Amino acid sequence: MKPKILVARAIFPDVIERLAQYFEVERNDADTVYSSDELRARLADKAGAITTASERIDASVLAGAPHLRVVANMAVGYNNFDIDAMTAAGVMATNTPDVLNETTADFGWALLMATARRVTESERWLREGHWNKWAYDMFLGADVHGSTLGIIGMGRIGQAIARRAMGFNMRVVYHNRSRLDAATEAACKASYVDKDTLLKTADHVILVLPYSKDTHHTIGAAELAAMKSTATLVNLARGGIVDDAALAQALASKQIAAAGLDVFEGEPSVHPDLLKVPNVVLTPHIASASAATRRGMASLAADNLIAALGFGSAPGKPPCLLNPAVRKA
Repeated sequence: MKPKILVARAIFPDVIERLAQYFEVERNDADTVYSSDELRARLADKAGAITTASERIDASVLAGAPHLRVVANMAVGYNNFDIDAMTAAGVMATNTPDVLNETTADFGWALLMATARRVTESERWLREGHWNKWAYDMFLGADVHGSTLGIIGMGRIGQAIARRAMGFNMRVVYHNRSRLDAATEAACKASYVDKDTLLKTADHVILVLPYSKDTHHTIGAAELAAMKSTATLVNLARGGIVDDAALAQALASKQIAAAGLDVFEGEPSVHPDLLKVPNVVLTPHIASASAATRRGMASLAADNLIAALGFGSAPGKPPCLLNPAVRKA
């Protein structure tokens, strides 16, 4: 008899077909977001699950899933997982790193360019029928070339963003939990600075750090006040890293010039004050949304699930295990 699994959100049909070779698959073609109670009920008889960032796996959910052995997140971030609770319950946790690095870095640049050059703001103005002449001061933005780029969070995505900056002849400074080795810094042409220095000197700040209780509101009112009034801020990491209320206030008062946001506190809800200011680019968590990358993420999540439940080329050894202590138990 095949083990039962849950695919908690709609994914590519061919990935479902692949999973069905090994498992009895409960799928969510309606793509509804399950409540905690509904998720727990659906996991009650399951050995594994594929989730996205919208499904919270915590002690309460795990208590109702006695057969669960693995949850494979279709995301690089995993702040929706209570790793300690999963480890205590003997449940493997996996994610999908690396396959989205370059695509996310591309999108970081799309947000940076749109924010600095006021692309969406000017497009809305044009669509509303306001354009009737050219003017020397119409939608003046900030140069990207030759400016200083500050990256907070210098993992693989941050490094990919830094490499792209070379083509714009930018000075790159970064702040990270730990400093990179000299060879990596040289390859990225990036200099390590403390956070205060980065905020004070960067013309454009990009956030690419993982969310945790330690990184909650890494950018708040004090940090925004430290930035240049001409600076832009881009967040493509996780909601909660920025205090969205403080950011909306800083944008409204022109404390900073503009912001580009792909992630939000409490998403899919967006702080209402962010919807009122013109100098912000808003996108619905789509940094990894190229067809090839999303397919790669789904495929890697399936690889993790298949291996964790004892199938495939490396049974029992999922390639992206987050809590290896479970496998040793």
